[in-house]
Amino acid sequence: MTKADLVEKVYLQTGFSKKESAAIVEMVFDLIKDTLEQEEKIKIAGFGNFVVKRKASRRGRNPQTGGEIEITARKILTFKPSQVLKAAINITSSC
Repeated sequence: MTKADLVEKVYLQTGFSKKESAAIVEMVFDLIKDTLEQEEKIKIAGFGNFVVKRKASRRGRNPQTGGEIEITARKILTFKPSQVLKAAINITSSC
C-alpha cells in the first residue's frame, strides 16, 4: 500500500475531498516524523509502538576484504506490533 492508496481510502471512507484527504494523510505522517525526530515514543493503541533507539559505534568486518572497520554510532527506528495487531494478522493469514 502506498501513500496514494491511503489517501484514496481516506477519501472513500470519510467523504472529504481528495485534496483534504491528502492533507490529512500528509499531516499524520508529518506528526509521526516530527515526534520520532525528537526521539519520543509513539504508542498507537491496537496497532503498536514506534521507538527510536541509539546504537553505539562498534567494530565490524568488511566481508570482501576481512579488514576491520569502524561502524559509526547511529539511531534506528523500531516497531513493535500490539497483541491486537498480531492476533489480527494471524487470523487473516491462517485462512
